[in-house]
Amino acid sequence: MAVKVPFKKELEFEYGASERLSPLIRRVIANNPSAFTFHGTGTYIIGEGEVAVVDPGPLDEAHVAALTRALEGEMVTHILITHTHMDHSPAAEPLKQLTGAKTYGFGPHGSGKPDMELEEGGDMAFTPDVEIRDGDVIVGNGWTVEAIHTPGHLSNHICFGLIEEKTLFTGDHVMGWSTTVVSPPDGDMSSYMDSLEKLLGFDYHTYWPTHGPAITETKPFVEALIAHRHDRMDQIRDCLKDSPMLIPDMVKKMYTDVPEFLHPAAARSVYAHILHMIQQGEISGQNGNSESDLFSLKT
Repeated sequence: MAVKVPFKKELEFEYGASERLSPLIRRVIANNPSAFTFHGTGTYIIGEGEVAVVDPGPLDEAHVAALTRALEGEMVTHILITHTHMDHSPAAEPLKQLTGAKTYGFGPHGSGKPDMELEEGGDMAFTPDVEIRDGDVIVGNGWTVEAIHTPGHLSNHICFGLIEEKTLFTGDHVMGWSTTVVSPPDGDMSSYMDSLEKLLGFDYHTYWPTHGPAITETKPFVEALIAHRHDRMDQIRDCLKDSPMLIPDMVKKMYTDVPEFLHPAAARSVYAHILHMIQQGEISGQNGNSESDLFSLKT
């Protein structure tokens, strides 16, 4: 029986409003809804008076103006970037110009996987002022954040843990409303699975993703995500058990409950799983393992 991930899609909010989530956390949601951003990008503010901003969001004047209002009378000391997709990091530049704060991130787009073909949708203009690595600790006025490198969705993805509240800002690595897109070449399923396992070693009671509601049963949720990915690989094995198959044909068989306009994204996910299974020695392609290849189980 397939594992059901306990997704939650209920979220009450107002675009552009600063919402208090906890004693140390506020959120402003950008009006950029889509099939991949849910209701939009949630930008988080940590602390009071001297604050950090997590994922400033898209380059959108209305959202930058809303952040400016939310931060009135306060000093932004740190701008923290989980990763460099266009709905997460571009507003860092105008926020930096307005506040003088430095940006913190793993590196520019693709920095976690050298010599790669850079994908569309990446914020190629972003380079952090301060490069951070796994385990680095950032100390502010009344708050402490640890960086957890979680490659997979992108190779430069970082989650940020707020020590004082045992809360983890999970970016797109773990989302409460949907599974995470893992799209090669920079998206890597092997890394993603390892990064999910890595989170099980931390004791964070609440996750705040960039998109969607909080996750409060954190370890069971991550375990369900891992099991879901193994289910997908079982489906691929089932597709290939009798004969070789192309990815579009696998998608039609595997994603019968998903609208067709999302099938291209599903195909990227299937390809990511296949590349992972090729690394594990389970699958081979007939001509170089490209996305258009015909794949089969190894016997």
